[in-house]
Amino acid sequence: MANITAQTQTANLDIEDGRSGGGSRSQDSPRPPIFISFVQKLFGEFVGTFSLVFAGCSAIVVNDTYGKPVTLPGIALTWGLSVMVMTYSIGHISGAHFNPAITIALASSRKFPLKQVPGYIAAQVLGSTLAIESLRLLFNLNNNGCSLKGAIYVGTHPSSSNTAAFVVEFFATFNLLFVISAVATDKRANRSFAGLAIGATVVLDILFGGPISGASMNPARSLAPAYIWGCYKDLWIYIVAPVVGALTADEYGANGATDSRRQEPAKTMLKKSSLAGDQSPNNGKRGRKKIPANKSRHRSLSESFRDRKERERAENFNNWLFRYWVFV
Repeated sequence: MANITAQTQTANLDIEDGRSGGGSRSQDSPRPPIFISFVQKLFGEFVGTFSLVFAGCSAIVVNDTYGKPVTLPGIALTWGLSVMVMTYSIGHISGAHFNPAITIALASSRKFPLKQVPGYIAAQVLGSTLAIESLRLLFNLNNNGCSLKGAIYVGTHPSSSNTAAFVVEFFATFNLLFVISAVATDKRANRSFAGLAIGATVVLDILFGGPISGASMNPARSLAPAYIWGCYKDLWIYIVAPVVGALTADEYGANGATDSRRQEPAKTMLKKSSLAGDQSPNNGKRGRKKIPANKSRHRSLSESFRDRKERERAENFNNWLFRYWVFV
């Protein structure tokens, strides 16, 4: 018994020191990579979508229930802060899509696996639906909020024409996905401020698009209240417009200024520019001629000698000026 206890204590010490019975691991050996399963990603999308939809729609309910103390800037700030917090919290796990339009757009440009799209969309719609249902039960909202005049309805619907709502949803989602492509998916960008930039974009979109269309930018956010209250009128606007806007923005980002794959290296651009001159023998008259190495070195020495003379002349003038000032 004592022998077994001693062996157990030795094994525990080996485990604490990072060693096993079969050998030892050096301290400099790299740690194994952290594996994130697909279920963890789906759970992250579910939690993130639930949190931002619950917080944003709660601001709408509080604003309509208690005499509009939140106002439109407060609602926009609530949505933006929710997106920012969830992006920093879950971005390293699932990518922080929280939006079927973003998932579809990233998959179309091969920035996201196509086989994971159905699972992501299902998690986002489920999270949004449970958030709206929890909100309805918490605030005891009327079940006929869609048709009953004066009832609180947290869904999105056009306040003017369908054309204006479609255009606003298109440009709002375009703006959102363009910023995401610029600060989050581009390898050249500083991703430390990605969440802040994306959250600020959501605030901006709601400020100019909220009074016109509700500034959904998210099919899951509009589909959930439509399903809970049974209000499917004009729902197609909030499904088609965000998807088309996101696809357009991602395509522009993939083919335009925000894609590093299409950008030429700086050296190649310098060689092709007129400042560097054309080195081809056919266009010898254009641009500057190629300078030999010895002449280039001689020119650099001449320039350094000229700079030194200018510096000495300036120092002599300063000394003369100082002496004149002391004498006077």
